[in-house]
Amino acid sequence: MSREARDIDSKFDDEDYPAYSMGRAAEMLGTTPGFLRSLDKTKVIAPLRSSGGHRRYSRYQLRIAARVRELVDGGTPLEAACRIVVLEDQLEEAQRINAEMSAERDG
Repeated sequence: MSREARDIDSKFDDEDYPAYSMGRAAEMLGTTPGFLRSLDKTKVIAPLRSSGGHRRYSRYQLRIAARVRELVDGGTPLEAACRIVVLEDQLEEAQRINAEMSAERDG
C-alpha cells in the first residue's frame, strides 16, 4: 500500500476527521440539515468548514448529534438535550482519565 493510501485510510479511521457533508450526515442520522444547523447554533458540536464554507462532520460529532436527537425525540427540549450530552461526554472523559490514573498508580 502506498503512503498516500495509508494516509487516506488513517483519516477515515480517525473519529475526529471531518469526513461527512451536511447532507450525508443528515441522511445517516435520519434527520434534516436544519437539525444539524441547530446543533451548531447551540454549540454542542462545531463542524469544521470546507474551503467553500460547507459544514463537515466527524464520526464523533455524528455520535453526539445522534444522542441529542434521541433525547429530543423522547421529548427533551433541544437546549436541555445538548446540556445532557455535554455532561455525559465530560463524565465519560473524567472516568477514562480516572481509570488511566488508577492503572498507573496500581501498575
